[in-house]
Amino acid sequence: MGTLAPSIISADFRELRTQLELVAPYAARWHVDVMDGHYVPNLTIGPMIVEAIRESSKLPQDVHLMITNPDDTWEWYAKAGASRIAFHPSTSQDPAKLLKAFADAGIGPGIAINPDVSVDECKPLLEFVNHVIVMSVYPGFSGQKFIPDALPKLTQLREMDDGLDLIIDGGVSPRNAAECVEAGASVLVSASAIFGSDNPSAVAEELATIGKGGGRGGGRDGPGRAS
Repeated sequence: MGTLAPSIISADFRELRTQLELVAPYAARWHVDVMDGHYVPNLTIGPMIVEAIRESSKLPQDVHLMITNPDDTWEWYAKAGASRIAFHPSTSQDPAKLLKAFADAGIGPGIAINPDVSVDECKPLLEFVNHVIVMSVYPGFSGQKFIPDALPKLTQLREMDDGLDLIIDGGVSPRNAAECVEAGASVLVSASAIFGSDNPSAVAEELATIGKGGGRGGGRDGPGRAS
């Protein structure tokens, strides 16, 4: 069944625990966007926030590294409490080796595909991952408009491997969530639609309900097929 992963990038960090508690009843996991100001033109959070979330919630955390040096820093997030870690293959010296390192550490390995990256470019890495983040905006900022061209990528990936956990990230809201699930998404990531609303709980509940309509990846946390 499809699941909801609220992205904390749009949460009010002054009241982070309260923000998490508002939507936790409808969430299956948290989505944590790490940006370094180099790979993307924004700077967000580090492992201290991952650790703080771990101490505030029992839900697993998906950490999405939008950084230039994932090979050197991923262990910070693993030690802080990440259940799964994804990165953009172009940022790694050896993506397959890095994914294997995640798996060896018991971390669910994943990759992220930007709107201008084709599924075929990432196909050789699919044997090493248990989840793929399909970006429906260009990474860097919350609140961007959803890019519909991401939907066929979900379908392509689902046809390649029906066991993958497929995550759609960027501009996801109750207006387009059903399309995402129909295309093959098993995890809906939503940031500003939830935390930027007047009633985060209600929006999270609506998205979680839509998410239950499909998604076949199963939300795997383990190391997948990498070895």
